[in-house]
Amino acid sequence: MTKGSVPEYFGCMVFDDRVMRSVLSSDVYSSLRKTIEVGAKLELGLADSVAKAMRDWAIEKGATHFTHWFQPLTGVTAEKHDSFIEPSPDGGVIMEFSGKELIQGEPDASSFPTGGIRATFEARGYTTWDPTSYAFIKDQTLCIPTAFCSYGGEALDKKTPLLRSMEALNRQALRILRLFGNDQVKHIHTSVGPEQEYFLISKEMYDKRPDLQYTGRTLFGAKPPKGQEMDDHYFGVIKPKVKEFMAELNEELWKLGILAKTEHNEVAPAQHELAPIYSTTNLASDQNQLMMEIMQKVAARHGLVCLLHEKPFAGVNGSGKHNNWSISTDNGFNLLSPGDTPAENAQFLLFLCAVIKAVDDYQDLLRLSVATAGNDHRLGANEAPPAIISIFLGDELTAILEAIESDTPYRGMEKKLIKLGVDVLPRFARDTTDRNRTSPFAFTGNKFEFRSLGSSNSIACANMMLNSAVAESLRIYADRLEKAEDFEQALHEMIKKTIHDHKRIIFNGNGYDAAWVKEATEVRKLLNYPTTPDCMPHLLDEKNVKMLTSHKVFNEAELHSRCEIMLDNYCKQVWIEVNTELLMARRMILPAIESYADKLSGTVAKKRAVNETLQCGYEKSIVEILSSIADQIYQKAEELEQTAENINGTEDIIKESQLIRDQILPKMQELRSLADKAETYVSREYWPLPSYGELLFSVK
Repeated sequence: MTKGSVPEYFGCMVFDDRVMRSVLSSDVYSSLRKTIEVGAKLELGLADSVAKAMRDWAIEKGATHFTHWFQPLTGVTAEKHDSFIEPSPDGGVIMEFSGKELIQGEPDASSFPTGGIRATFEARGYTTWDPTSYAFIKDQTLCIPTAFCSYGGEALDKKTPLLRSMEALNRQALRILRLFGNDQVKHIHTSVGPEQEYFLISKEMYDKRPDLQYTGRTLFGAKPPKGQEMDDHYFGVIKPKVKEFMAELNEELWKLGILAKTEHNEVAPAQHELAPIYSTTNLASDQNQLMMEIMQKVAARHGLVCLLHEKPFAGVNGSGKHNNWSISTDNGFNLLSPGDTPAENAQFLLFLCAVIKAVDDYQDLLRLSVATAGNDHRLGANEAPPAIISIFLGDELTAILEAIESDTPYRGMEKKLIKLGVDVLPRFARDTTDRNRTSPFAFTGNKFEFRSLGSSNSIACANMMLNSAVAESLRIYADRLEKAEDFEQALHEMIKKTIHDHKRIIFNGNGYDAAWVKEATEVRKLLNYPTTPDCMPHLLDEKNVKMLTSHKVFNEAELHSRCEIMLDNYCKQVWIEVNTELLMARRMILPAIESYADKLSGTVAKKRAVNETLQCGYEKSIVEILSSIADQIYQKAEELEQTAENINGTEDIIKESQLIRDQILPKMQELRSLADKAETYVSREYWPLPSYGELLFSVK
């Protein structure tokens, strides 16, 4: 354990503002702050000074190497380590790190997903330092957060478009604030607090499950006698082994300056959640990637495996990453805070309407920003929101907007005291609105919670789309209001028009109700894209390309590449699952069924050798059942393999993904259902896989 109190060691492995103030000269520090805060040009001389200080600090902390730490389109982070050593004339070495090495690196751009932007022979790519995200030390290596681009300047990562989207929203939001007479604010940023859900299982059990090892989820597994029906795991007492894991995880995260705040058991057995305090969006994105990596490393040290797949177990809650998003000024004012009288807060109402308009206009972008093969299994049940995007505002804000639309006075909602009927317990005021766990996009007091993200998703994807869409709403508002002769009247009409045009996206009811799907799609004409192949091609719709390119978040080549990459990732993930399912069915499950059936057949023979009149009804029935199931499993495996061979390698990636959705996934489910049925008949001694009960309840 780290010595000292948490405040003493918090951020000790981060080259943060405290460190920069102490090791940089006042001139260098001031210049660097200008670069961070307002985007001032970073001169090479300044970079040399920062690099020297960063090197000395890192070496003092035990670092021997440095790396440009970046986020390519693989879904995970990447790093190439270089040592600080340089040869000296006397045959020894000196420790060097230059400003050029800090600012720029050259990883191989053709070896990462590029969606056709780079060919194999066009290998050069660049990483470049992001000074707005602090450098840190991990495993004796100085990690420098960077953006990653091709030789031609196209973004090949998730950080670059995210930073562009933040700047786009900043530009447009400042225009709005100036219209309200606010000349003090110099910069506006979005903040995010991503709640991370995950499962912890025994490493011993994990090692016996090829499906978990290869795909991150169980492709087979019969429903256990007990799952989450009793709701007794949610917020329950944390088991000792899990508590030890959480304690070490917190320590490792705190050393890296990650504001890990809340930990608890989630709804499903073996499921847990960790929530941080809000950070600026690009920093939160970096830290969430680090958090997932460290979770898995710490789990391994405790004989556990941390599962980050969105749906590792069928029939119980999947894992999401609730993206709590807000807009703030550089002096700390939250632009989504309603204040005490939201009905009279015109600035808040305009920003609220900008979000409503953005979500309605770009439902497809928000849906595809969270689309993966794994998340497709999660959305729509067990506390995961449906694939249909809608906004929950609650009773008070909904009533305010209705009053504005109809030009009627808003009477306000009375604060009511909660009376628990026990004198010793304090009374407290009830909030004016409830919470909705089935809503994809819910207002929760002074922020929006985008609940559709999957647990393994990079939060950069959703936030770059959300930032961009809101920036577009604000651009439209600013263009109109800047030309208005009567600002207040134009503002009122703008808010009223937004409510009228986009109220269809507001839904405060039960998102799981079948009637909602009918109302949403048939009456409100909202989009319903249940799977990745349904939504991803819409990235290239004309309106989406126009909006994203106009704000310079992407260029057209980058958009085409991302559509290609995301669909390719989807297809590859499912092909891995197909191959794993076939391997397990043929080499593990069928042999287990045959061995147990043979055992029972031998038992019948032995019994009848003693008394040939014995009926042996149990053994005969089970052998007949298992023989029939085995034949069906064999047949379904053959069909799955043949279908896969016919589809795999289809030249059109959109067509291939659609064929996978329509033909492969149903056949995988048919094969699984048969195997799961067999599991309920085969003796535990013969079944080769740890059961759901063992996986979900083995950690004590």
